[in-house]
Amino acid sequence: MAGASAISSAGAIRNSKLKSVEDIVIDKSGKFKYILMKVHDPDKDREFKHIVRGHSKAHFHADIYDEVSSAIEDKGLDCECVGGGRIHMEPHHKKIQVYGYSQQYGRADHSITHALLLRKYPEFNITWNNDGY
Repeated sequence: MAGASAISSAGAIRNSKLKSVEDIVIDKSGKFKYILMKVHDPDKDREFKHIVRGHSKAHFHADIYDEVSSAIEDKGLDCECVGGGRIHMEPHHKKIQVYGYSQQYGRADHSITHALLLRKYPEFNITWNNDGY
């Protein structure tokens, strides 16, 4: 997983503002759009973390970004969307599939999303691919 090495280890984040941002906030089940974001402290530019946000009420990937970015900025942090896709969450089968892309933001590095999901859902079978929309 080439992209997975690009994410920070969960314990490596020292910045308290970055630590206060949850890595994963997604719907508990169903198929929905998601975005992968890179969050950093503008005062300490070298440290960053990736976060995943997704929910079924979003008609566009930008709807998710608009909602999340203002909350991130309220914490004194900067963020950018580095891509999007879809998540299919099946909690009863303990399965998550990550796939697709965002027409507005491009394809997220699903290997990063996969690694973050594995941290939160270690008991799930989590797969990803670049197929579909």
